[in-house]
Amino acid sequence: MKTRTLGQGLTVSAVGLGCMGMSAFYGATDEQEAIATIHRALELGVTFLDTAELYGRGENEQLVGRAIAGRRDEVVLATKFIGEAGAGINGRPEYVHLACERSLRALGVETIDLYYQHRVDPETPIEETVGAMAELVAEGKVRHLGLSEAGTETIRRAHAVHPITALQSEYSLWSRDLEPEILPTLRELGIGLVAYSPLGRGFLAGRFASPDDIPEGDFRRTNPRFANWEQNQRLADTVRAVAERKGATPAQVALAWVLARGEDVVPIPGTKRRTYLEQNVASLAVELTAEDLAELDALPEAVGDRYENMSSVGR
Repeated sequence: MKTRTLGQGLTVSAVGLGCMGMSAFYGATDEQEAIATIHRALELGVTFLDTAELYGRGENEQLVGRAIAGRRDEVVLATKFIGEAGAGINGRPEYVHLACERSLRALGVETIDLYYQHRVDPETPIEETVGAMAELVAEGKVRHLGLSEAGTETIRRAHAVHPITALQSEYSLWSRDLEPEILPTLRELGIGLVAYSPLGRGFLAGRFASPDDIPEGDFRRTNPRFANWEQNQRLADTVRAVAERKGATPAQVALAWVLARGEDVVPIPGTKRRTYLEQNVASLAVELTAEDLAELDALPEAVGDRYENMSSVGR
């Protein structure tokens, strides 16, 4: 497996695995298949695993912990804190410490490799939050710090308190709002980008023929971009056309585009099935030509916001 280096010298597999859907948000779950998927990921060299306290309110961290039991040294483990269920975002120092202890127990580990603030708390200065996160590093409970969906000013202020290793944000062919300001800032500061939803939540992969194919209980049923299905179909059609020329799947082309954005960009496509995992890993062998990239780069912005409520993004 190829590797890439985020900020502060943290080396991870070039493609990671987002574990969220194994426990929440994307319809029915199957723990046995989920654990088998994580084990298969490790066999393939996908060692960068991503979870969060929000995903199933600790259930996903526990699942990941069970899957990596006895194999801790094979994994670069990332998780995130956000706040108590139903109580909003909490970046207060006391909560940072509480959440970390809870995640360590759920994961069954002594140290988290990369610990993110999941969303910026508008009521707590970022300096206080990152200061508490830095204390976790000093205590040996966390190795590296990250932010998720933070804005440029917040990234700079956080990095001044303690070096930030990675920003995790949505980034794909239909989510490119990082490119004008945030991505240049990350590169100026030496911070890596961890790209979640690099397949446009499955839309770019052509996983669904129509909105009716989305399972009950899947949050994509109410996602604004999926509500604008016909307007956004052009993006998926172009990805599919490029894939047909390359003898690849649309998902592999969408991932290859993200991988082509730079050696400091690491996509973490989420899946709960071994079949899709194996297809995603194979994207590393897809080489996009300058012409392919130009065609994909020329695609229009997706229609619709990334979330129903965008208020916590880009703070």
